[in-house]
Amino acid sequence: MAVKEEKLEMEGEITESLRNRMFRITLDNGHEMIGYTAGKMKRYRIRMGPGDRVRVEVSAYDLDRGRIVYRLR
Repeated sequence: MAVKEEKLEMEGEITESLRNRMFRITLDNGHEMIGYTAGKMKRYRIRMGPGDRVRVEVSAYDLDRGRIVYRLR
């Protein structure tokens, strides 16, 4: 069986809200990326906007896109 790839978890701040539940995120290290909401966040209708801090899962293969998995307080 194949081993599931490891995801990188990073934190950042939403700077811009885009269409289709996508957001432009500036990470703590200064890198800018596009993030989309995870399925559980859509299901429970967790709202996010510019200025919110979020935790993002990023694949090692594509560092310009990530999945928002948690909204920090």
